[in-house]
Amino acid sequence: MRLPPDQVEKVAHLARLAIDDAGIEVYAQDLSRILELVEQMNTVDTSGIGPMAQRLRPDVVTEGNQRELFQCPSHRV
Repeated sequence: MRLPPDQVEKVAHLARLAIDDAGIEVYAQDLSRILELVEQMNTVDTSGIGPMAQRLRPDVVTEGNQRELFQCPSHRV
């Protein structure tokens, strides 16, 4: 997918990026390559592949409630 310069300017405007006229063509090429890669990845059959699982540490409270310490001015150091 080839992005024309006017679409690059529109994306840059929406992202609040300042791109000078000389850089538009470079960005157009880079963005076009990224979109081509995404199209290529979309063609891969992933129907037999399950989501990756990552072992996480147990969700355990390790520190007591210190709300009063942080909220009351008389307890501040």
